[in-house]
Amino acid sequence: MATIHPTAIVDPSAELAPGVSVGPYAIIGAEVVIGEGTRIAPHAVVLGPTRIGRDNRVFQFASVGDVPQDKKYAGERTFLEIGDRNVFRECCTVSRGTVTGASVTRIGSDNLFMAYTHVGHDCVVGNHCILANYATLAGHVEIDDHVILGGYAGVHQFCKIGAHAFLANNSAATRDVPPFVMAAGAPAEPKGINSEGLRRRGFDAAQLANIKSAYKVLYREGLKLGEATEELKRRAAEQPEIAPLVAFLPRVTRSLIR
Repeated sequence: MATIHPTAIVDPSAELAPGVSVGPYAIIGAEVVIGEGTRIAPHAVVLGPTRIGRDNRVFQFASVGDVPQDKKYAGERTFLEIGDRNVFRECCTVSRGTVTGASVTRIGSDNLFMAYTHVGHDCVVGNHCILANYATLAGHVEIDDHVILGGYAGVHQFCKIGAHAFLANNSAATRDVPPFVMAAGAPAEPKGINSEGLRRRGFDAAQLANIKSAYKVLYREGLKLGEATEELKRRAAEQPEIAPLVAFLPRVTRSLIR
């Protein structure tokens, strides 16, 4: 059985799995589905249609699944989907999708959204990401796995951030950031690769050397983007660690930070 505080308000259509806890004065709206072991703290608000997986934590005053902050939104039925073991800290906000996008905002598993972070409508967030305090994703942003956004970092609408990238505090990503890249500034510019993050995730010295070399191909050898892409494709055949970079380049829509 779910544990619901007497002062909480839970819509009759909400589905709460065994082990879910809902704290004092929290609100669970219509068409919300919450998986086993998830904890909703006091004064948090979860509105639907929203589906939340197992063992998530939604801290006090967070707002999850409310309508998108989009002036074109006119009450259409849109969705929010959240995986497992995510943490949404105090005053975090996550919006549902819009019909001008995919109609759904998607968040994977094992992510940490620190206090006052915002995930805009139609965003796609992968797994094992960290958004530090006040980091903000505008609408239609795509964040791949193992991305870290520093405090107050912002990502412009429709931008993509590749796997293992790092966006420094107070940075503004107005173009797409490739995998492995450490970026800083407003607008954000490439500063090297996220070496420390890659070491922590088990990349060995040879793999790091290959990724650094791939970064130089993209940024330091004066090649046009098409030429750099072809060279990286050739290397990826024997250096699988740079395959995510090769796979990312065709997805670029707002141009790369270069």
